[in-house]
This record gives sequence, structure tokens and C-alpha cells, in this order.
Amino acid sequence: MICPDFLEFQDILKKMRILDDKIVYALNTTIPTESFQKKIDATSACHDLYEQIQKGHSERENVIKNCILVTADTVKDLKAAKEQKPDDIEVLKSLKTEQRKLRLLQTELSVEEVIKEKTSKLFTEKCRNYFKPSN
Repeated sequence: MICPDFLEFQDILKKMRILDDKIVYALNTTIPTESFQKKIDATSACHDLYEQIQKGHSERENVIKNCILVTADTVKDLKAAKEQKPDDIEVLKSLKTEQRKLRLLQTELSVEEVIKEKTSKLFTEKCRNYFKPSN
């Protein structure tokens, strides 16, 4: 489980975002120049790239949402513990830490939306003549 350690979570997300980070390169190597158009099937290349992009977006969104749920449950448990022991400094520190992590995870969901929009826009610009997603 990657949720307890936010830095590890961010490292994993960074690795999962490699395709989005290098989307221009991926598109440039997928779409043939005019001299190579007869040698490369741009329609299937764009379709394959689209599938990879969608799979990556779905996996990352699931990871982020899962961590949000896990962390929200932890926050709920810590709030209950705080009510039981209002003077326990360790419970209070843990609660604040988990609340901060929850806010960071929710921010990651917003970051994910921006990344998806950017990647989708670039994909559409380059592949629109060869492949149009059905959604």
C-alpha cells in the first residue's frame, strides 16, 4: 500500500505520468512524416497510443481516489480517538498529519485533471486526421 507515505505516493505517480510527460515525443514518433506515411499505419498507431493514455489515466485516478478513501478513513478514526482522549498529543499530531495528507491527495486529483486535459488536447491535435475516439 502506497498511501501511508505521501512522498512514495508522489514518486509512484511521477513514474505513472511518464507517458503524459513525454506525450509530444510519443506523438512525434507515432505520427509519420509525409515521406513515411506509406510505411506506418498512423490510424492503428494513434489508436494504440490512445489506449495507453486512457489506461494510464484510469490507473492513476484509481490510485489517487483509493488513497483519498484510505486517508479519509484514517482521519475519521483519529477524530474518534481524539474525542476519546482530547489531551493525547500524539493523536492530535497524527490527526493533523493525516488531514494535511488528505488535502494533498485531493490536490493531486486536480493536478490529474490538468494533465489529462493537456494530454488529450495534444493527442487530438496530432491524431485527429487518423483516429477519433468514440467517447
